[in-house]
Amino acid sequence: MRRITVLLVDDHPVVRQGYRGLLEESGRIAVVGEAATAAEAFQLFCSVAPEVTVMDISLPGVSGIEAMRRILAHTPTACVLAFSMHEDPIFVRRVLDARAAGYVTKASAPRVLVEAVEAVAAGKRYLSHDVAQTLALSSPSGESAAHARLSPREFEVLELLLQGCTLDDIARKLSVNQKTVANHQSAIKQKLGAGTAAQLFRTAMRLGLVPRG
Repeated sequence: MRRITVLLVDDHPVVRQGYRGLLEESGRIAVVGEAATAAEAFQLFCSVAPEVTVMDISLPGVSGIEAMRRILAHTPTACVLAFSMHEDPIFVRRVLDARAAGYVTKASAPRVLVEAVEAVAAGKRYLSHDVAQTLALSSPSGESAAHARLSPREFEVLELLLQGCTLDDIARKLSVNQKTVANHQSAIKQKLGAGTAAQLFRTAMRLGLVPRG
């Protein structure tokens, strides 16, 4: 029986090993590559051409959402399934806006990931139950509506700022100059109504963009 080929992207080797075993145990899926960063994910995608890319959106440096965009810009017919600890509506909408084929949270039962891979490989969209419920119950607040006006690049810069990256760090990661990053930072603060870095962080906390310890 032909098996669905999968590229698994997660920055934790132990996590990848666990999900590789889970997917291949079904007998219907073959993991043909593993990546830990956005750059590795894009390089491997181009070399192994998987039917489905299972993408963690919280990667070090450039995010999984940006990796997803790069893959889909290269191959518009690519099938990318987001697999993340985040179930906040903001992340889900960003991922779906980036044209992901589906979204599954890591809190889902193990069988759900297998079901999701099979569904998206068949051309269907798949949302795990908790994600679908969260989207159905969410109603954008003023801050959330403001967040929705951030461009994909501004959202990427915001994520890196929240990771503690400096403007110079971000410029290197995104291959742009520091002035461009500074302009994005100013636009982000204006759109979210944050005058200082502390206010920006508090707003990000309320929006669910910063994990609560």
